[in-house]
Amino acid sequence: MTESMDAKKPTIVVSRCLGFCKCRYNGDVLSSAFVESLKPHVNYITTCPEVEIGLGVPRNPVRLVSRNGSVELYQPSEDKTVTDQMNQYSEAFFGSVGLIQGLILKGRSPSCGIKDVKIYSGVEKSSSSQKGIGIFAAHAIKRYPNLPIEEEGRLSNYAIREHFLTKLYTVFRFQAVKDSRSMKELVQFHSGHKFLLMAYNQTQLRLLGKIVANQEKKRIDEVLAQYEQHLGLAFGRLPTRNNYINTFQHIFGYFSDALSEKEKSFLLDRFQKYREGKIHISAILNVLRTYAIQHNHEYLLNQAIWSAYPEELLDISDSGK
Repeated sequence: MTESMDAKKPTIVVSRCLGFCKCRYNGDVLSSAFVESLKPHVNYITTCPEVEIGLGVPRNPVRLVSRNGSVELYQPSEDKTVTDQMNQYSEAFFGSVGLIQGLILKGRSPSCGIKDVKIYSGVEKSSSSQKGIGIFAAHAIKRYPNLPIEEEGRLSNYAIREHFLTKLYTVFRFQAVKDSRSMKELVQFHSGHKFLLMAYNQTQLRLLGKIVANQEKKRIDEVLAQYEQHLGLAFGRLPTRNNYINTFQHIFGYFSDALSEKEKSFLLDRFQKYREGKIHISAILNVLRTYAIQHNHEYLLNQAIWSAYPEELLDISDSGK
């Protein structure tokens, strides 16, 4: 656990082997540039589930095996099953960890992997395998369906990293609304996230608008719970370029009449270049924001889409994976 929490930063659970401790099965520690870059901007709570259930460092590897219709966490060298211990630890950890806004877990780990973890068809070394999810990670996903949960390897992909950060900081901002239990704060949050939500999921944007309108006069706790659920659904998938272009066009409409034909032509060309993947999204956002400043459009200037997460975390490098 972290010694102290900064209330102004989101809190993330992270696999301890990702730069914090030599706790891999072979005694190694892994470096993650993204995890390192986030350190000044978040509170980290670290864990190594395999160490926590007493497997030690170094340790003989564990694997997932399919047996009797269920998935077990098995240590071949000891011919020992530690599924119950991992389930109990996961329940206890997430039951006591407190408020978090996201998780970064070790990829392909039988405890922490969220995708492509090998599940062997038997305990024999030559057993065939299929893909699944680690046991600790499965508990996380079940308990936190609306939070960003990713593996460190996938976060080397620019689009996935951008999505993770956008969702993380949106969830964090919404937590302040939940804490306030204020309808006024919810209305302001929704208004300020209109174009970001439009870029992600227009169907959910409309549903969220109806929830905020609250024509049925539901209690604030019920409204907030419903809004949180649909906010999670809105950020359930990476946004498409077409959705972003549609959003750009909506923003463009606020000051298009004040622009010259050359300015309009330039902007429309930028939209097309972005559609073709030839320029980064920030190039368009910066131009549109400049016009919003020039025309002193307060509603536009207050939109989260301009800086959905801290600018210092912008990194357009991409592993291509």
